[in-house]
Amino acid sequence: MSFLDKYEMVCGVETHVEMATKTKIFCGCSTEFGGEQNTHVCPVCLGLPGVLPVLNKEVVNLAIKAGLALNCDIAEFSKFDRKNYFYPDLTKNYQTSQYDLPICKNGWLDVMVNGTMKRIGITRAHMEEDAGKLVHSGDTITTSNSSGVDYNRTGVPLLEIVSEPDMRSIDDVLAYLEELVQIMDYAGISDCKLEQGSVRFDINVSLRLKGTETFGTRTETKNLNSFSSVRRCLEYETERQADALDEGLEIIQETRTWDEGRGMTLSLRSKEEAHDYRYFPEPDLMPLVIDRDWVERIRATMPELPTAKRERLQALGLSAYDAGVITASKDMAFFFDQAMATCDDAKLLANWVMGDLSALLKTNGRTFADSPVSPAQLASLVMLIKKGDISGKIAKSVIEEIYSTGKDPETIVKEKGLAQISDAGELEKIIDGILAANEKSVADYKAGKEAALGFFVGQVMKATKGQANPGMVNKLLKEKLAQ
Repeated sequence: MSFLDKYEMVCGVETHVEMATKTKIFCGCSTEFGGEQNTHVCPVCLGLPGVLPVLNKEVVNLAIKAGLALNCDIAEFSKFDRKNYFYPDLTKNYQTSQYDLPICKNGWLDVMVNGTMKRIGITRAHMEEDAGKLVHSGDTITTSNSSGVDYNRTGVPLLEIVSEPDMRSIDDVLAYLEELVQIMDYAGISDCKLEQGSVRFDINVSLRLKGTETFGTRTETKNLNSFSSVRRCLEYETERQADALDEGLEIIQETRTWDEGRGMTLSLRSKEEAHDYRYFPEPDLMPLVIDRDWVERIRATMPELPTAKRERLQALGLSAYDAGVITASKDMAFFFDQAMATCDDAKLLANWVMGDLSALLKTNGRTFADSPVSPAQLASLVMLIKKGDISGKIAKSVIEEIYSTGKDPETIVKEKGLAQISDAGELEKIIDGILAANEKSVADYKAGKEAALGFFVGQVMKATKGQANPGMVNKLLKEKLAQ
């Protein structure tokens, strides 16, 4: 019996998204990832005495765009606040954030979970500055004797998206997070490079007895930056809480950290409430007044988002699974759309995008954004297959040639003499020779061993170096063997 037969999981997620601006939220320092430590800093993002912040308008534009993508109300009046806390990686000892008047609130996201559509509420999304980064002497904070601080990330603009506690399973959480990250990527809010910390998740989770409505005491595990870590963290943390509840122990409301190597959460500190932060309005920044024309101008620039794209691809004839795979990556979806401009077979094209081309790119450590095979070249290849000019088997060698030489598929087929043999007379001569040389297999087939047909097809393909038209070979073979 699993503990999930007894308890129900209640989960909400706070997602921190680094916004894709070139400069920081309150100064002109670069937001570029990496670089020598403490080189992307100035007195403003370090919060030195006497400096004044200036709000980056592009941050507000992206926050509005994100809010529209998440079906939020966009505030007409919003402001920044100081969140007072000891941040070891933020020299000001307060974070400029938003408290009671966030720019976005009351949104929602529909996600597909195991074939069922589920709506997850978005409580709010607010702008704030990122803190710096602690550089530990050991592998983790718990195994380090000392830590340094890199302030390059300090002041990079964040959008913190807070969900309602609407998720009841790990599948719910992962479906929500994957959809959220896709939307942020498609809308251009963030580069969404999880491996660089562009998106980070704080997981709030509690358990309650099934059938009850009261929430249990929750814990918050901070700064997870991969879906696999979220899954493992939830598996561990829910089981830990279930064991404690079964033993009659109290769940402590606290902030925890995820130890990837040990596969467990560890206590960091007791959980703070909002009043512990002693928020007060940021006196150095004017409140934001957002007129509706501003919002509508941004709404007019909204790109096609993943849900709409999946629906459009399915209308082209793709299965829900294929549409999901292609739209899971913005670059792959963009590549597919470009190829479809000169291709009239969406399913065949999708098979090549998801299959051979994806495998080639993965093998060579590349992505669809820098694919040596262009969308037009792949579309041409697919059309050669569809018209019967080359077989699928030959096409596999052609796409490798395109990848390595950059030549168009038509040129490769012509130069290498790879055109498919569809001449019935020529194929009949080859088939006659093969049947004459394999009398026993002919007898087997006529005795009812239909598997022998596959042997003959293989022999013809071998004799023609894969250039025979498979459909015609099958047809002619059956006719000959029926005689």
